[in-house]
Amino acid sequence: MKKIAVLSDTHFNTLSEATALVEHLLTSCFSSVDAVIHAGDLVHPELGLLFDGLPFYSVQGNMDCSQPGVPLQRILTIESWRIGVVHGWGPKDDLEQRMLEHFAPAHLDCLIYGHSHHPICHRVGGILVVNPGSAADRRSEPWHSVALLHVGETLEAEIINIDAL
Repeated sequence: MKKIAVLSDTHFNTLSEATALVEHLLTSCFSSVDAVIHAGDLVHPELGLLFDGLPFYSVQGNMDCSQPGVPLQRILTIESWRIGVVHGWGPKDDLEQRMLEHFAPAHLDCLIYGHSHHPICHRVGGILVVNPGSAADRRSEPWHSVALLHVGETLEAEIINIDAL
């Protein structure tokens, strides 16, 4: 089974701002991950460098500058599961439904999105839907959060309150 770190909406302007948080994650809930997925709004384009050479898959968020190799969306295949990753756009009210409709032709097993800063982990039909919330900018949420995706014979995820670590 593979364990994938999932985060979004980190909004770091410098790598030095991100270092303490990433080190904390790598020594706690992300200690044995096989890869990292970032669902946009990295803000600092080299955030992936802090994850010790782990495969780092990101998409561009609305606060990110366009950067070669960082698409607006992507579909990853991990252990034969199709995982769509997008940041999202527009109002939060129907964000999840719009992202599901956007990816409907792709026949996903999992949808990962960000933008709302609101952590979500549930199934819609047969699709596992995950929004990790934000590890650095919780806005109106009670705590900062990330997610772990467990990929193997089954596909499961969990939201982690990183303020409690």
